[in-house]
Amino acid sequence: MFRTRGLSGADPFLRRATTASAPSVRELRLNRAVGAYLGLAVGDALGATVEFMTPNEIRHQYGVHREMIGGGWLKLRPGSVTDDTTMALALGESILRAGGRVDALAAAQAFDEWMRGKPVDIGNTVRRNLIGFRRTGNPEAPASEHDAGNGAAMRLAPVALAYLGEPEDDTLAAVRAQAHVTHHNGLSDAGCEALVMMTQDFILGENDITVLHLRAHALVARFPEYMFRGKPRLNPSGYVVDTLVAVFQALFETESFEDCLVNVVNRGGDADTTGAIAGMLAGARYGATAIPRRWLDALDPIMRDKCRTQARALLANFLD
Repeated sequence: MFRTRGLSGADPFLRRATTASAPSVRELRLNRAVGAYLGLAVGDALGATVEFMTPNEIRHQYGVHREMIGGGWLKLRPGSVTDDTTMALALGESILRAGGRVDALAAAQAFDEWMRGKPVDIGNTVRRNLIGFRRTGNPEAPASEHDAGNGAAMRLAPVALAYLGEPEDDTLAAVRAQAHVTHHNGLSDAGCEALVMMTQDFILGENDITVLHLRAHALVARFPEYMFRGKPRLNPSGYVVDTLVAVFQALFETESFEDCLVNVVNRGGDADTTGAIAGMLAGARYGATAIPRRWLDALDPIMRDKCRTQARALLANFLD
């Protein structure tokens, strides 16, 4: 069931490497890193169509939802993304401005600027704690047992890339620093930490079984709420546990980028965010070349270019 990844796919990225000669380790890692960022945006745009729908409603309206057609409750154009992608890009820009590091104040300012730009959607916890930041100037929201949403988990791609190859303790501290701007919660922290390390592991070429045991099962051992074996998690809510259980099930029960994304978004619920997080992990696992060309072609070209450009910029120190 759990196979290592290959370089199949139609995307022209790395065309020279995949046709003229075997890709180098550097090229493979770049492919997977860019895949993580593009996968985030693709999953976001695909899932937005069926956000807040139940699996039965999706089946009744679409059969199996697998095309990037827009619409949904936000009435988006085909290929448009939501707050999952735009908030990640805002965080990535703040990291680049801070010299490749996560700075909590810089992240809070970037998120505040993003919110002032009237994004197409914004979560209640994100809005509330950014308003609190405006009032106090403190970039760390108060710890709250009620803030275990998925809003900090959906925007993690730039952290995974910026800290690739760095000591794990430094990476995890960066994860928490950006998360606590809006979500200061132990369950959220644990889920975010696992996601970033899984993304990095896949980019660096770890096999699927290793990632499954080293990260996913280890998360469950610490927080049994995250148990993902068993009954399929359908109609997942914005609760970070619901989100990650659905994502892990889709990721480890499928063997391609497309199958993973189709699996997770057809569960309905908070489908733009489950799609975005699953897309990040599957993109890191299979690489940019495994993302279906029809999805990349349909994705908003501005968002597509921003994801590619920012991914390479965030990787600059690692690839030098």
